[in-house]
Amino acid sequence: MTNQKDDRLISPATANAEETTIEKSIRPQTLNEYIGQDDVKNKLAVYIKAAKQREESLDHVLLYGPPGLGKTTLAMVIANEMGVNIRTTSGPAIDKPGDLLSLLNELQPGDILFIDEIHRLPKVVEEMLYSAMEDFYVDIIVGQGSSAHPIHFPLPPFTLIGATTQAGTLVAPLRDRFGIVEHMNYYRPADLEAIVKRTASIFQIPILEAGAHEIALRSRGTPRVANRLLKRVRDFAQVSDKEQIDLEIVRYALTKLKVDALGLDDTDIKLLKTMINYYDGGPVGLNTLAANIGEETETIAEMYEPYLLQIGLLKRTARGRMVTRKGYEHLHCPLPTKHEGN
Repeated sequence: MTNQKDDRLISPATANAEETTIEKSIRPQTLNEYIGQDDVKNKLAVYIKAAKQREESLDHVLLYGPPGLGKTTLAMVIANEMGVNIRTTSGPAIDKPGDLLSLLNELQPGDILFIDEIHRLPKVVEEMLYSAMEDFYVDIIVGQGSSAHPIHFPLPPFTLIGATTQAGTLVAPLRDRFGIVEHMNYYRPADLEAIVKRTASIFQIPILEAGAHEIALRSRGTPRVANRLLKRVRDFAQVSDKEQIDLEIVRYALTKLKVDALGLDDTDIKLLKTMINYYDGGPVGLNTLAANIGEETETIAEMYEPYLLQIGLLKRTARGRMVTRKGYEHLHCPLPTKHEGN
């Protein structure tokens, strides 16, 4: 189970309550309004237009990538573009086949069922999805013992959109039933800057370009983090009687929040320094790391590692994780002899 901490700016727990109110108000409604992920958007625009021309349901879609990149938002946009209703749920929320059947039973032809964290579906529910996705029916067993008998339950044509941070853990029979599979990448600073400006405009927060750019640079390539940092910087600006968010107040606020120039916070620094101080920079196993810094292995693998790998501060080897030369330099730590020349 993922470890959730309220004191971390990028933690899932912080996201839950806050994003329920934030993202509903700032969430784009169309592909044109959706900033970033241009390659994914361009392909989806073609698939959506073709499906509408044929008057068919959109093929099943799998969106995968690190947390906070807008997979749920993109699912909502797809539903809007298709002009259909969308039902949303998550893998952990579907405990048994009856839960899935209840969701499927409420769908109208062409509707979308969105399952976040689809990699966490129970196996029995996952297997039930095979026939639902491929042939639009499910077979359920009613009764017990000698009175048990199957019932063939037809379904209207629908689109399943699955979102996951762990596409590699999906079993082949499920993964292969998605006709559209798209990887969502970390955002470019220019796109994040545009997102920060758009959110600031919606919230009526005056912000200078330099301030928006600085928030974008420290947002870990993630819109969710960018919007959250903007809200915290706004708090500092308000208390400091600033009429607008400028570069000075952004740097001051993010220093107080302990978010460095690359977007690393205390937990990221702790992870890297633990590897340097206790294991000479690695290699070190994920379980050992988790025990040392007091986090779940799943949390490290999903929340911390992807960004550290992306910016080149960490690398994976056959023997474990290692801090790179760039990681040592960023932390101003002396490079051990074994790293020289690497």
